[in-house]
Amino acid sequence: MNKINLKYTGIIALILFASFSRIIPHMPNFTPIGAMALFGGAYLKNKSHAFLIPVLSLWISDLVINNFVFSYYSGFTFFYPGFLWQYLSFVIITFIGYFMLKKINYKKVFFTTIISSLIFFIITNFGVWVSGYMYPMNVNGLIICYIAALPFYKGTLLGFIFYSSFLFGAFESFKRIKLIVN
Repeated sequence: MNKINLKYTGIIALILFASFSRIIPHMPNFTPIGAMALFGGAYLKNKSHAFLIPVLSLWISDLVINNFVFSYYSGFTFFYPGFLWQYLSFVIITFIGYFMLKKINYKKVFFTTIISSLIFFIITNFGVWVSGYMYPMNVNGLIICYIAALPFYKGTLLGFIFYSSFLFGAFESFKRIKLIVN
């Protein structure tokens, strides 16, 4: 069997596959975005690639979802309202993958996955609150916003765990069966 060097192409293919799995019907917030950021940060050693490739794949999948799958907006939508909060959390999660997952093991991946899902929850729901559309702009409004978002955290956490397990597990399996040459 030919050994295929999937070091970068395999990583990119897994990230792109994960990003387009967002189109598959799923429970609310059960998405691969946090896992894509962690995975890209952990395995793409070129720092600009570690950030650029996951962010671009997220943006491309957002373009498809916002313009072809759902029709929430009139006209072609490059960026949706509130995207900055999601992308900010995505970049922070990539930093976590880049700096905390230098050596990959199950415990580190699990720990960073849990932390990343919490960071995503905190930042994106802060963005919902600060938009001023749904909740009063005071401490009580912020608390109400986070409480109202708790049911959605289940999907976020499960999505982060599932997709992190898939991406890291698939890549490590490919390495073990010698499809990837280090």
